[in-house]
Amino acid sequence: MDSFETLAIHAGQDPDPATGAVVPPIYQTSTYKQDGVGGLRGGYEYSRSANPTRTALEECLAALEHGPRGHAFASGLAAEDCLLRTVCQPGDHVLIPDDAYGGTYRLFAKVLSGWGLSHTIVPIADIAAVRSALAAAPGTKLVWAETPTNPLLSVADIAALADAAHEAGAQLVVDNTFATPYLQQPLTLGADFVVHSTTKYLGGHSDVVGGAVVAADADIAEQIAYTQNATGAVAGPFDAWLTLRGIKTLAVRMDRHCANALRIAEMLAAHPGVSEVLYPGLPTHPSHKTALGQMRAFGGMVSFRLAAGEEAAVAACGRTRLFTLAESLGGVESLIEHPGRMTHASVAGSPLEVPSDLIRLSVGIEDCDDLMDDLRQAI
Repeated sequence: MDSFETLAIHAGQDPDPATGAVVPPIYQTSTYKQDGVGGLRGGYEYSRSANPTRTALEECLAALEHGPRGHAFASGLAAEDCLLRTVCQPGDHVLIPDDAYGGTYRLFAKVLSGWGLSHTIVPIADIAAVRSALAAAPGTKLVWAETPTNPLLSVADIAALADAAHEAGAQLVVDNTFATPYLQQPLTLGADFVVHSTTKYLGGHSDVVGGAVVAADADIAEQIAYTQNATGAVAGPFDAWLTLRGIKTLAVRMDRHCANALRIAEMLAAHPGVSEVLYPGLPTHPSHKTALGQMRAFGGMVSFRLAAGEEAAVAACGRTRLFTLAESLGGVESLIEHPGRMTHASVAGSPLEVPSDLIRLSVGIEDCDDLMDDLRQAI
């Protein structure tokens, strides 16, 4: 049982031994009866420490990302924070992308900087720049990568990044939210950690918030579990159940997301009002060859810039009828947003500031002709 589609439906999800229920139950409980002092049934004592529904999700995540153990959190940022506080100490240094998610940048720049964690911003797809930054900061603990990045959709060569990090004594973290484990598995390419906002494609229906970490090393995975239990930002049982339900259809959804996104990117590239399209599936994209080498397909996210500038971009976001003006991404419905004023407002005035004329699409699984018609009239 090693095909992705089969693992997504069955890993960690055996029928319930008590009732035969095909879908893992929602164990909506905080505590568990013990058979005598210290006599735990299945290792469960308190749901912050472990819960059977969350265990099912964590086993599925580990199988999909080819790691020894998964950890499910209350949000993607909770997952990132737990990982960083487990692996790093005050005084450590990390490299982060020059095109990182705004919330991730805020965590590094505004929260963990006060804890004593310093960072250098680098173009993460430029391996030479990464090596130079590592040489300039000996003892760097982590290289943090998003691939594709949010929102400029740059693609980093994961194997090359891993080599560069390891040669410098650092470890590589890959945020795999945009690609999902269906399109790429960073641990198999040499990464040390994978993080996800499971809110996005893994959940897939815009109805749950969650996060995940999968480590390549079993001992470090145990340390992450300790920190997770100690700090408590765990996924609740209903959230874990919703995420598991979403994962079952991840493969078929991603096939449609990717097919729609490629057609829309090609349409936008030919539109006279569009000055640039950022999508790794286009041969003109600077990371196209890298994406071809490590991804099954190119994802459901498309960003583009309008020739008429910022106000035209803002206005276009408000004129769509099928694309909903909203933050987040990865659901079955299509979303549109203006990163500079919405998801990436927290990086305004920083080296990570995004172009003001940029529009980001989360392309859903609706009829693609309808979606393209909607974009044409909005532009």
